[in-house]
Amino acid sequence: MGVQPSVREVAAGLLQDERLLRACATRDMGAVFRLLNARGISTRRIAAAVEISQGRLYDYMNGKTRVEKLALFEQIADAFHIPGQLLGLARRSWEPDATPGPSPLAQALPEADGDDLATVDAFRRADRQAGGGRLYSAVVHHLSGKVAPRLVDVASGPQVFAAAAALTEMAGWMAHDSGRDDLAARHFARALPLARASGDLPLMAHVAASTSHLSLQAGDSAEAVHWATVGIEMACQGPHLPGLMARLNAMMARALAASRQHGPAARALDHAHTALAVGADDEHPWLSPFDDATLASESALAFSDLGRSELALRCGEQAVVLREEGRARSLTFSRITLARIHADCGDLDAAIGVGTELLTTSPTLGSVRVVHQMDGLGELFGRYREYGPVREYLARFDEARRARLLLLADIIPSPRGGST
Repeated sequence: MGVQPSVREVAAGLLQDERLLRACATRDMGAVFRLLNARGISTRRIAAAVEISQGRLYDYMNGKTRVEKLALFEQIADAFHIPGQLLGLARRSWEPDATPGPSPLAQALPEADGDDLATVDAFRRADRQAGGGRLYSAVVHHLSGKVAPRLVDVASGPQVFAAAAALTEMAGWMAHDSGRDDLAARHFARALPLARASGDLPLMAHVAASTSHLSLQAGDSAEAVHWATVGIEMACQGPHLPGLMARLNAMMARALAASRQHGPAARALDHAHTALAVGADDEHPWLSPFDDATLASESALAFSDLGRSELALRCGEQAVVLREEGRARSLTFSRITLARIHADCGDLDAAIGVGTELLTTSPTLGSVRVVHQMDGLGELFGRYREYGPVREYLARFDEARRARLLLLADIIPSPRGGST
């Protein structure tokens, strides 16, 4: 009988396997154990490597329970030499220092044999699951290595400029999600002339909408109005896309609401709802979809800025109901908005109820924006700590926050102060 391979050798052979990468991305350790077992590693050896009983291992493999404790994730990573980043952990002590480049998750994304649309879609799906913080370098790497050289190829058509614009705009959003708004602004500024070179007016308007959003996040509502206006003008010159018009009008409404322009903001929201209600087939290959859940979320924020609490609450609740669980980051933002609205209305028990759901948000979601907005919510709750249930919630909130910061240490090197 030959020498049996070690568990680490078998795991190393699976590191490029889509099934393992998918299991790591969803933190499904039962699936990881099943893959190792299918490769000939006995359950006894797996259990011994991870330092758990075979009974517990069977429970994980059969889906009766899931690994949840940080210490066990670390044991699994170290036992099988699974890179920490794949499991949302900081770099393990045994991992070599790496130069900047695409992450293991990004390496699992299909290159689509030059099919730019498939690549954009793959990055988009990965972003929704893992957050932009861990994908930014991969998108930039793909842009510089796979797309940029084709921009100077005289044989390339306008599609390569559209691909470059879409991926550059996507890099901007991922930089924004990483807390690097200065970098995001530079990406958006580069995406617009690329979209113009492609001749794709909807894509140009889409980039303008993103720039409007970023301007609003920076507190410049006048600049946000400007870019929403530019986007609407561009969109009106191209094919009619209801989703795009809804997004641009929603951005206009948010910007006007931030500057307390009640009437114009309400009219812009009406335009957004009317556009989305058309229900026409408005799919565009390079544009992220804008759906009812997103509009409800933007409406909640606009009405909240306008002080119209009842409408804000209604839209906030609708956003949470409509947002599917697979969009973890969007659902988290919607819940944060709803919890804030409840607190602003004085309904602390309802705010705690929504806040409790937030504690179940995946702690490995690679989004600095989520961390900062969660911190802001914690600060809001801190104003009401004299209320017993709020104090109890803040204790759980701080515990979850510490775990989150530990798991995201690789993308948040300098965490902000406590929430209390």
